[in-house]
This record gives sequence, C-alpha cells and structure tokens, in this order.
Amino acid sequence: MPRTMTPADERKTARPVFPPKAPTSSLILGGAGDFQRDTLGMLERLAALGDVVRFRFVIWPSYFVNHPDYIKHVLQENYHNYNKDGPSTTALKSVVGVSLFTDDGDSWLRRRRLAQPAFHRQRIAALGALMTSEAEAMLSRWDARPADAGPVDVAGEMMGLTLRIVGLALFGADMSDEVNTVGASFTTILDFLTRASFRPYLLMRGYPARGKRAFHAARAELDRLVYDIIARRRREGGERDDLLSLLLNARDADSGESMNDQQLRNEVISLLLAGHETTAVALTWIWSLLSRQPEAEARLHGEVAALGGRGADVSDLPRLPYTRMVIEEVMRLYPPAWAILRNAVGPDQIGPYTVPAGTAVLISPYSIQRHPDYWERPNEFDPERFAPEREASRPRFAYLPFGGGPRQCIGNTFALTEAHIILATVAQRYRLCLDPDREAQASPLITLRPESGLRMRLERRV
Repeated sequence: MPRTMTPADERKTARPVFPPKAPTSSLILGGAGDFQRDTLGMLERLAALGDVVRFRFVIWPSYFVNHPDYIKHVLQENYHNYNKDGPSTTALKSVVGVSLFTDDGDSWLRRRRLAQPAFHRQRIAALGALMTSEAEAMLSRWDARPADAGPVDVAGEMMGLTLRIVGLALFGADMSDEVNTVGASFTTILDFLTRASFRPYLLMRGYPARGKRAFHAARAELDRLVYDIIARRRREGGERDDLLSLLLNARDADSGESMNDQQLRNEVISLLLAGHETTAVALTWIWSLLSRQPEAEARLHGEVAALGGRGADVSDLPRLPYTRMVIEEVMRLYPPAWAILRNAVGPDQIGPYTVPAGTAVLISPYSIQRHPDYWERPNEFDPERFAPEREASRPRFAYLPFGGGPRQCIGNTFALTEAHIILATVAQRYRLCLDPDREAQASPLITLRPESGLRMRLERRV
C-alpha cells in the first residue's frame, strides 16, 4: 500500500515557484547599483511589483518581502532558518566586531540574556529622572542663547542629548565633552558603511576607496573613547547598576572566563550606536513633521500643558497618549532602522514561493509601514492611526520600527520612554520651526537620517 504523502513530502516534490523578478540596470551589480543611486525609490519600485519580489544584489540572489504574514514567517515563525550573514553585517562588523548587534545562533542568545536585565521595564523607569534631567539641561542651554542667535542644528542637538543619556544610563560615562567627536565619528562611519553595504569590495584591505582614510580615523577615535571608558571602570572597580557592570562581571558558562577588552569594546560600541542614533533620528523627524502639521502640534501642546511647565517623568507618560501617538506615527513614516536583512540558511517556503538556501531576504519597515493595504492614505501624517481601536485592527507585522520576533530591538522600551519624555518636556517650552522653503530629505544610511542635518528656529512658548 503506497505511503500517504505528507505536506513536507509534497513541498520536496513540487515544482519550485519563484516570485516575479525586478528589472535592474546593471549586469554586474544587479539591484545594488539601483539601491545606491535611489534607495527609497528602489524600495517603492519593488513594493509596486508585489509582496515578494526577486532580484540580484551583486552576487547574492535576493528576495524583497513586503507582506505582514511573510515578514512574521521570516522574523518569528522560522527565524532559526534566517541569520544575519550578508554584506551589510560584514560592513558593520568592520566597526562593531562580533557583538549583540551582529552575532547569530547560541552565542547571540547568550549575549541577549546577559544584556536583558539592563533593559527591564523597572530599570528603565528608574532611568526616567536621568532622561528628564538631561532634557532640561539642554533646554537651559537653549534659554541662554541670544534672541538673535539664529537656527540650531536640531539633528545635532538630538544626537548630543541621546548620547549623553545612553552614556550615563548604560555605561556610567559622562560623555558631554565627547559629544561632537562621537557624533562626527559616527556620521563618517555610517556614510562609509552604507556605501560598503552596496559595494562590499570597498572594505578590502588595500582598496583605495574614497573616504576610507577618514573612516579608519573615525573608528580609531571611537576605540580611544570606548577603551578609556572600560579602563576607567576597571580601575574604579565596585558594583554599579548599569549594563557595563553586567558585561564586566559576566563569565563564560564553559570556561568561566570574563570578557576581554576587545569583546567589551565590541558590545559598548554596538550599544552606543544603536542606543543613541535611532532615538535621535526619530526625534529629529518628529520636530520636522510637527512644524508642518499645526493641528497636530497644537493638540500635542494642549496635552503636555497639563504638566504645568515641569519636565515629564515616567509616571506622566500614561496621561500623555497623543504624545506617544505622534512618536509612533513619525516612526511609521520615517523608521530609523529602515531595512532588516536576513540570509536563508536552508531552503524554505514564503507563502507560495520557494526560497533557495543562501537567498538574502530584505524586509523594509519603510515599505511595509506605507503599504496601502494596511495603511489608509499611507503617505499622510495622522497620529490617530495609533489610537487603540485602530491599532488593534492591523496585523502585528505591518508595523515594525524595532523589528520583530526574538531579535526585536532589545532597547525598544528604553528608546520609546526616552523619546516620550524628551518630546513632552521640550514641547512645553519650545516650538521648533522649519523654514517654509526648506524640506527635510531622507538620507538612508544605516539609519534613515534627514540629509545634511536639520536647522530649525527655536520659539519660546512660555
């Protein structure tokens, strides 16, 4: 009697079905050249072709996946089959090495479990006072500016603020004197790494790439800063309630050895980058969009007025729901982490389509969060989308500014709490005004920054 075929048997014997193929303009680079010339335009063109689209990225066969169910499959349901190998991770490793940000498998899970206590909700709630204090210190500097001082670089202000917060919160390090140096170093590094993600040969030893010398100098500057933080903490000794103490006291389960300075350096640089860059970028976009949305800005100002002029703290946040909705809507339109890349370790099936082993999978929060099937008038600014009743009607994986599944950003609650406190604290005292003839343009580096910063006028409200 013949054996009944199982679904797995049927998949093995079924003829492979591949998604539609996107046209690309380069026989050598495939879609990489199109991405480098017009990244966001390329995402829009892929999204218009379907929810799964096939293309080639240099030598890598690649799928663009833009459906909540399929994204859930890759990031959650079958995440063990998808690692972070690929040109973008290789580029990042040239700066952060093997760390929580770039590792995979069991060693990644050990890193995640080690760092998790630093991001518990109770710990973040305790850090609220620090976030408020640093926001108020920035406002005091703004208050002291002459009335005719002109616009400020809001992108730079937000980068400096979030860097000071993450330095103190996670590493017990006051980085006030290093803000400009760190900011300039990360900008140089992200610019070069973005180009290297599209053209991996730029990282080859001896290849004379434009900007490579500045990249190495910026990386060396970050190394100097981070190794100084580690050395200072080792000298001081003692226990502190922060992430660096968790890392210093960690012991390998098998060997019993602690992390060496190189391993610590990798984790610190990764978390410095991820911990301040994304929140600063989100806040910068918030000020830009609010300056163009007077009704939303007025409603926000009305809500935060209930604080009576004092800085917001964690206990205030549940009473500031519209402030939170503004943050979520801005992160929908301009997710700082605009791309998630995975590599298929083994063959798989995404919906009706066969995924060969070795296929690179591109998921873009920027694209899925503007998908017209899940977002009415997707390019319009509407914080009410995140009212509870409307939010409940959407698929979970139609909105993923912090990723999804087991590898969802470890600092998502930290970042949202920080943004909530800063926005409520600043918006009580200032309006930030973009000149009418200026339009912020998105620059998709490793994060989705406004191009060339963002200069805005400060208007005192009280």
